[in-house]
Amino acid sequence: MHKYCPCCGQAFEPETGYYYGAMYVSFAFNVSIFLVSLFILHQFVEEVTMAMMIGVVAITVVGFLPVIFRISRVLWINIFVRYEGPCSLIPKKSIK
Repeated sequence: MHKYCPCCGQAFEPETGYYYGAMYVSFAFNVSIFLVSLFILHQFVEEVTMAMMIGVVAITVVGFLPVIFRISRVLWINIFVRYEGPCSLIPKKSIK
C-alpha cells in the first residue's frame, strides 16, 4: 500500500493504528459471509454439520481475504476523508 496518494498527496495512514477500526468493518463482512454460507448450505444440504460450516467459511474467507482487507480499509478511510473527485480535477499537493 502506498504511504501517500500519488494524485492528491493524502496520507493513507494519518496516524499510527488508524486502521484498527477497519477490523470492525472486516468483521462485519466476515459475519455476513458466515450468514450467507449458512443460508446457502441450509438450502442445499439436508443436515449442516459444524465441520462443514467451518470448512465452507474458512475457504470462503481465505479466498476473499485480499478483497475484504482492501474494501474494509477503503470504507474506513472514506468515513473520515472526503473524496475530491478524479485525479485530473484535483490540484497537486506536496507530500509532507
